[in-house]
Amino acid sequence: MLFEAVLRHLAFAGVLALVSAAVVRLMIAWPILDHPNARSSHLRPTPRGGGLGVVVAFVLGMVVLYLGAAFARLPALQFGGVIGAAVAIALVSLWDDVADLRFAVKLGAQALAALVAIGSGLVLERFALPWAGVVPLGWLGVPITLFWIVGCTNAVNFMDGLDGLVGGSVFLAAVILCVAAGDGGGWFVYAASLLLAAGLAGFLPFNLHPARIFMGDVGSQFLGFMMAVLAVAAAGFDAAQLSFLIVPLLLFGLLFDAAFTLLRRAAMGRRVAAAHRTHLYQMAQRSGIGVRAVAGLHWGFVLFHGALVWLFVQLPAGTKPLVVLPALAVQAAWVAYVLWRMRRAGLTWAEA
Repeated sequence: MLFEAVLRHLAFAGVLALVSAAVVRLMIAWPILDHPNARSSHLRPTPRGGGLGVVVAFVLGMVVLYLGAAFARLPALQFGGVIGAAVAIALVSLWDDVADLRFAVKLGAQALAALVAIGSGLVLERFALPWAGVVPLGWLGVPITLFWIVGCTNAVNFMDGLDGLVGGSVFLAAVILCVAAGDGGGWFVYAASLLLAAGLAGFLPFNLHPARIFMGDVGSQFLGFMMAVLAVAAAGFDAAQLSFLIVPLLLFGLLFDAAFTLLRRAAMGRRVAAAHRTHLYQMAQRSGIGVRAVAGLHWGFVLFHGALVWLFVQLPAGTKPLVVLPALAVQAAWVAYVLWRMRRAGLTWAEA
């Protein structure tokens, strides 16, 4: 019975992957061109906006889920709030792909979408701390949730600068989250992560190096927003050994690079919202590591973090956060290696 259900879900995911691929092909045929500049990693005009395929596949899947899969629904208010906010993020981001909106406009749209999700009831209410166990957040839950959703949305968006890096990383993270949620009975998280993985499966073949199309902000902001929301939704399944920390752990490579770069640039007096080519992954590529190798390394980070998720669910609540320490050690080693390669290549943090 369970095996048959899984097969049906995979078949439906396969259909959605084909829908995503069809939308991506349309975006290639009628392109929004991304022209290279001094901060670009590509050398010729390339279509962007391929993430629209992921959005269409996900929304279509969610409609079917709402109409025919009561076991995986959120309450109607939360369901409508989450999907409405995600669609709004996608529309504003698609507009940004066409018109290059100011960062303040994008940030405002992200905050508004996050507040819609929060207003629908998706708020962090507790947090696990080492040795202290589970701690209630009280009124702090709202600003912490807002910061997390906006921060994750931007982190994924900032990291989308090399062929296949973000698409492949989030695809693997969604697959692992789907398995973890299904094993723990978190059915909305299971279904939503399966739909994200299906959409990305249709998009990724067109985005692998050399990319025929980029996902654009419509893809990266949508993915960052949805993964952030799924982290908050997962926090509601503590009894099933799911936790808010699983998604940040799976995306730790992306989040670490974004946070490291943001803090470094702020310390150097740079404008943190300005475009640049000094993320760790960009410096690695500029030092001579191939695009496929850098993307593949980040996929490896996600797989390693997936193993840590397995460990995470075995640990008692008070020690669960300690599982981030091996992930942090790997990222520290990555920073050291990139710095070593930068010195050998004569590169500095100076921006083009």
